[in-house]
Amino acid sequence: MREQALSLADDALAQMGTIDILVNNAGTIRREPASSYSEENWDTVIRTNLDSVFFLSQAVGRHMLERKRGKIINVASLLSFSGGITVPAYTASKHAVAGLTKALANEWASSGVQVNAVAPGYFVTDNTEALRADSRRSSEILSRIPAGRWGEPSDLAGAVVFLASPAADYINGHILVVDGGWMAR
Repeated sequence: MREQALSLADDALAQMGTIDILVNNAGTIRREPASSYSEENWDTVIRTNLDSVFFLSQAVGRHMLERKRGKIINVASLLSFSGGITVPAYTASKHAVAGLTKALANEWASSGVQVNAVAPGYFVTDNTEALRADSRRSSEILSRIPAGRWGEPSDLAGAVVFLASPAADYINGHILVVDGGWMAR
């Protein structure tokens, strides 16, 4: 994962010359009870959801720190704030992404680099396909979302654009929840 992140950062810098905005959006989930959760699932989820965020942020962050400006936006989750069910590695990784966001913001804000995150709620993605297919779980989830629907990827775009814009220049270490009101319940 480290080598892939460094290679990706090097390739992007070679092609673009500079990187002003980094959105760390890689993510995966593996559903399995914690008592039988496999080492392979744990490693895959942690490497994808956490290691890639850190190593890509580190590589691109060095460049941003030299230039004294940049925006890093990580994708956390509602499970950055709660425990979830049968997704121990995902939950651990997303708690860690929220903490990493704050740690990097603490170190880099004074150098003009803002590090924030969005925390999507329940969105229509491949990662939530199993939940949406389970009529009981889907109904439970929908009953708690004041907006009354699953989020669409386009619902998240505005939050990311905001955090990437000059309007967010004084926002550092914030986890912006985009969840249709789930956390308000």
